[in-house]
Amino acid sequence: MSIPNDLAVVICHGSYHSPKPYGPLVDALKAAGTDAYCPQLPTADLSKLDVGDDVNNPDYDREPPAGGYPQGDEDVEVIHGVLEPVICSEGKKVLLVGHSSGGWAATQAARPDLQYKNRRDKGQEGGIIGILYMGAFVIPVGESINSFFQPKDKPAMIPPFMEFHKHGAAGLGTMVKPREFLFNDLESDDEAAKWVATLTASPILTTRLTNDAYAALPCAYLVLGQDQTLAKEYQEGMAALQGQKTGEFIMYQCDAGHSPHLTWTQGVVDTVRDFVSKVDI
Repeated sequence: MSIPNDLAVVICHGSYHSPKPYGPLVDALKAAGTDAYCPQLPTADLSKLDVGDDVNNPDYDREPPAGGYPQGDEDVEVIHGVLEPVICSEGKKVLLVGHSSGGWAATQAARPDLQYKNRRDKGQEGGIIGILYMGAFVIPVGESINSFFQPKDKPAMIPPFMEFHKHGAAGLGTMVKPREFLFNDLESDDEAAKWVATLTASPILTTRLTNDAYAALPCAYLVLGQDQTLAKEYQEGMAALQGQKTGEFIMYQCDAGHSPHLTWTQGVVDTVRDFVSKVDI
């Protein structure tokens, strides 16, 4: 199977990330003959998180900005800044790939006027053909990432892989032990350290999902068997829960940790290829 020449892939990265760790996947997709993009999302962009003038030495203890930190709407605006020219000007078919918290962003960004079948019915070229969730959060419509994962009737829970700084949940969070939680299946500590150095910070994400792309687009889920941040069973459970409402996801499995874009790169490309071959376009 080959990826169609008119396909583009837009990757929505996770919290605490820059696009840099996704570079090998972008390069592999391009080598397979498809355009690929991974824009920097504002919710993890140190230049937009008010951490001081030197983002190479960020101050995570600063007061939260008066207008608040970037939220999901700002992420979606950036994604649309990539999607709109690729679809409307170039006429490309686009597969969205959501990784980790980027699953919310991919779902919200897949608005109806950018979806392939809706555009085809209007005689327009290009459009979003599906969403591949890669160890990603599958958030129900009406929920935010924060509201979905926090207990409804108990004190707020801080995941073991993150910490807050001086201002607690009102401020910024960063990763704890990223070698263990994000890059556990990389072969060397030196390589892991290279990618740890690219990590950023993020605020709590409270924007609620309003776009039911699950019901409109083919969806697939790549389950990461060695993921130390989201257990395999939890990943499968999220996909199954949503699938009961809007149609089953196409399910894929691999033994990678939370960063298959680094440790199972060709496998991700092959998964993209297989999913696209199953989409009715």
